[in-house]
Amino acid sequence: MQFPSSRVTLIRHLVFSVLLIMPGLVTSASQPDNSDYQDLLALFAEWRTFETPPLHDGAPDYRAATFKSRYAGYQKLRARLEAMNPESWSVAQQVDWQLVRAEMNGFDFNYRVLQPWARDPAFYQTLWTYRSDVPAHEGPTHHALVELWQYEFPLSPSAQNRLARELGVIPPLMAQAPKNLTGNARDLWITGIRNIRNQRGNLDELAARVGDSASPALQTAITKAQMATDELVTWLEAEAPSKTGPSGIGKDNYTWYQQNVHLVPLTWDDEVRLLKRELHRAWSSLKLEEHRNRNLPPSKAASSPAEYDALADNAASRVMDFLEEQKILTVKDYMEPALREHLGTFVPEDERNFFRITSHHDPAPLFTHFYHWFELARMDREPHISPIRRGALLYNIFDSRNEGTATGVEEMFMHAGLYDDSPRSRELVWILLAQRAARGLGSLYAHANEMTMEEAGQVHMEWTPRGWMKTEKELLIFEQHLYLRQPGYGTSYVTGKYLLEQTLADYARQREALGEPFQLGAFFDRLSAIGNIPIALTRWEMTGLDDDVTLLTSEKVP
Repeated sequence: MQFPSSRVTLIRHLVFSVLLIMPGLVTSASQPDNSDYQDLLALFAEWRTFETPPLHDGAPDYRAATFKSRYAGYQKLRARLEAMNPESWSVAQQVDWQLVRAEMNGFDFNYRVLQPWARDPAFYQTLWTYRSDVPAHEGPTHHALVELWQYEFPLSPSAQNRLARELGVIPPLMAQAPKNLTGNARDLWITGIRNIRNQRGNLDELAARVGDSASPALQTAITKAQMATDELVTWLEAEAPSKTGPSGIGKDNYTWYQQNVHLVPLTWDDEVRLLKRELHRAWSSLKLEEHRNRNLPPSKAASSPAEYDALADNAASRVMDFLEEQKILTVKDYMEPALREHLGTFVPEDERNFFRITSHHDPAPLFTHFYHWFELARMDREPHISPIRRGALLYNIFDSRNEGTATGVEEMFMHAGLYDDSPRSRELVWILLAQRAARGLGSLYAHANEMTMEEAGQVHMEWTPRGWMKTEKELLIFEQHLYLRQPGYGTSYVTGKYLLEQTLADYARQREALGEPFQLGAFFDRLSAIGNIPIALTRWEMTGLDDDVTLLTSEKVP
């Protein structure tokens, strides 16, 4: 925790606080017409166009020679960004400059270190049957995904034509993969084969779904995609025995990536300490809750579809009523429908994974994590005024903000009174936090190459209370694999929560210093207005405190 080191600094922060509470003076929407800032917006558009690779045989080109030939173009764009002097711009505009810088750092890091197209077979997964609950799919993905969830079935003739064209990327991309996949990351390789196998299963389901109603072009596209996917799986399995190397990127690379791409002002060692602290706090708090509740009837899980449906309906109403009645945030008309699309269904006891176990006791704690769906609905219905923040940031740069906020509000809403009449639900909140801290801690050791992915999974399982991560192994594999593929994602739930709490504390302290009442709703509304950007930048824009940003910009790209 850092405090102002002088009265001058404190006065500057208080003046900024006055501006924040005076309507219309400092908001993310009140960006003065600045020609230099307009240059940034123009550069951003060019950057996003450049970031999409050219095509090779109809598929995005991830060949090493192509990356090498394009790097000079990246350096020119980077030089233009660095030539700008944003210090005289508004804070919101400076934040946008930092976002473009972070994305360019992400491109550079992928080129130098992560190289998912060379190390990670799962990178070539093309068919996606669901929308992610964050702004973009979790983990590294290529540039020509087929988002099957965006289609309405039965398919119209025009939709069949469009889907056939999109599926046409799969054969040339599957053919390109063996040329590109030269890495030796064993855990990424072995586990990544599952993703490509799953794509084959999804193609089979698609074929069955469209049946005889599919046009000849769509039937042909599906068949060719199936054959190409099979060929890649066969090749990956044949190469697997030769893969013997580590999959983690190492502590130094991890720290650089966190600080320069995801804009998390922590080192690998900082994150280990933080996640251990949160893990121990969650366990001890759980045991205190259990002691307090020792004379209450035990929690009873839903045992039938009707019981679960009633439980979920009640939980959604409780959460939405609480947010509005307690003025936690401004409830928009799209929020409850967004939540109710994801209430889940009954799952037999012997098939429940960790999250299904918790939701069959009380879905409300998990539904608070579904704050995610509020944010996606806001992106759809109320896009940000800044083109840079309007869509998803590249390279999962949004993770500390979106996953951290979703995790943070689980506990914040509990402390604000959501479970005052449901004490056993408080136990679930601590169990959820313990699981997220445990899996993140395991991922840190995996990236340091101090543990294999399987050993990291043991930390994940053994430190999740009540043995609830030992019931169904698919979730364990999915999560640890994702976190090995995307450095920092496994910890973002807890690091982002920590940074959100820091921001709330700074915001509240400023209100207190000014003699102004703290209003939780104003805090969350401001958070939403700023957008899905790293929490460190949110804190700067919300409070004027720039110490984290100073740390994050102190190291240049090598």
